[in-house]
Amino acid sequence: MKKKYFIYQLFPRLFSNISKANILNGSIEENGCGKFNSISSDVLKKIKDNGYTHIWYIGVLAHASFTDYSIYGIPKDYPEIIKGKAGSPYAIRDYYDVDPDLAENVPERMIEFEQLIKRTHDAGLKVIIDNVPNHVARNYKSICKPNGISDFGYNDDTSKSFSQKNNFYYLPDKSLEIQIPPGRINDLRYKEFPAKVTGNDCFTNRPTQYDWYDTVKLNYGVDYMNNKEELFDPIPDTWEKMRDIMMFWAEKDVDGFRCDMAEMVPISFWRWVIPQIKTKYPGFIFIAEIYNTSLYREYIDNNCFDYIYDKVGLYDVLRDVSCGYKPSSDISFTLNNVGDIQGKMLNFMENHDEQRIASDYFLKNGAKGKAAMIVTSCINNNPVMVYSGQEFGEKGMDEEGFSGKNGRTSIFDYWSLSTLNRWNNNGLWNNRLLTPEEKDLAGFYSNLINLCNDENAISNGLFYDLMSANYENSEFDSTRLFAFLRGGEEDLLLVVTNFDCVEKECTVFIPIHAFSFMNFKNTNHGLLTPLLNIKNEEVFFSDKKHPKLNIDAHSGEIYRISFT
Repeated sequence: MKKKYFIYQLFPRLFSNISKANILNGSIEENGCGKFNSISSDVLKKIKDNGYTHIWYIGVLAHASFTDYSIYGIPKDYPEIIKGKAGSPYAIRDYYDVDPDLAENVPERMIEFEQLIKRTHDAGLKVIIDNVPNHVARNYKSICKPNGISDFGYNDDTSKSFSQKNNFYYLPDKSLEIQIPPGRINDLRYKEFPAKVTGNDCFTNRPTQYDWYDTVKLNYGVDYMNNKEELFDPIPDTWEKMRDIMMFWAEKDVDGFRCDMAEMVPISFWRWVIPQIKTKYPGFIFIAEIYNTSLYREYIDNNCFDYIYDKVGLYDVLRDVSCGYKPSSDISFTLNNVGDIQGKMLNFMENHDEQRIASDYFLKNGAKGKAAMIVTSCINNNPVMVYSGQEFGEKGMDEEGFSGKNGRTSIFDYWSLSTLNRWNNNGLWNNRLLTPEEKDLAGFYSNLINLCNDENAISNGLFYDLMSANYENSEFDSTRLFAFLRGGEEDLLLVVTNFDCVEKECTVFIPIHAFSFMNFKNTNHGLLTPLLNIKNEEVFFSDKKHPKLNIDAHSGEIYRISFT
């Protein structure tokens, strides 16, 4: 039986940080930092036992930071081109190195990461890391590149705004003038002439604080100065450099890449590079961060990506339904928009870019996200991702420094999270310091994820939407309830979720066509057995009496259907 992928997104800098200082704009000495070595075999086993199949380690690659490691031969960075004291994990300063912040012994940092990969595999989990193909840190300089590899920009002709041979885009005769708010940086020492184009396609020498001013865009042979003309023959130098980087990490037993802002890199590159990696490493997976829904099929077809972020689709609608802004029936329309490639979507309710479910800007309580999480996890056989801390109801309401109080967990600052810190409990990784509510929510996530993997109906079965069959059902509120079937001829599950703030009593009409569609043989009398909350009672039904159910507020239930 093929298991459904469940990916645990883990930011080592935050995950295993046991410091409780949390000083605003604090340094690594003041606020501490999680380490590779602190992600122990014990906690990896617990993550595995909670049903996860993969860990996505973010912030692994060496990125620009305030912290000075020049004593180890690592170039010192410039504060004015860094976001936060810790820096963005997506402003890569060396593709062939790992972040020294995460090492207990800085000269041995790569060995410590390789040991983490082995521990993760020994626990039965696969490893995903970031590939950041669109941009690099403003002051990129690799000190760990293999022999025979030249740096990005090393041979660029900086007198040309665009050249197929260049790795960067330039603004000739213009110096970089970052528009940083007065007072944030007093001593501006970084000089860049000619100015390079900023990572978010910002073709000006005066990027603002709202641009990705800490990065520069890589040139894949697209001439933005000439109506985006594509010059891919001969193969651009950037293509070959990025392929070599991907091969480097694949050779270290990494099992997949989550490709940052993949849609900002031409599809032709992906169609060229992905088959090369997969030929040598057949099980390797590629996940694309894409927000333009019109590009979904293009980036999946022709031996391209395995999975694509479903942020603009399912995430957005589930958020709106959970908050009461849209009726639950809109979930059906969103699924129809994706159609036959739903199985290629990566579903989630949190990640490092989005606000925490429990934040004041979302639902204010992690338990209120149960209904959305049940739909996210059970809607199809595609992968699902959970951001560490989500399972405990982490609020993300700290004001860490560069990242203000915005409902997100900072990726720019040295910090620790209350829930993860207490779960860590000085390396014991137990639940003793968690509140009863946090323990209950963690139990829900573990039960749901393990259920999804134990039930072939969810990990491999068909999907049948029951909403249209219940629009005229006066005992089913199609504005706050959502119901569907999963399974096939040997096993059939009914999933019913309630997005309302009160318990809902309802009946669910299952048309005869649903059973024939599932190749499931039914008789006149049946039984619904609850699987998610075993305290719930079994429910009898017949062809003349639809099942009457009680569904908890902000929650749901998964029932096994059997016939007598």
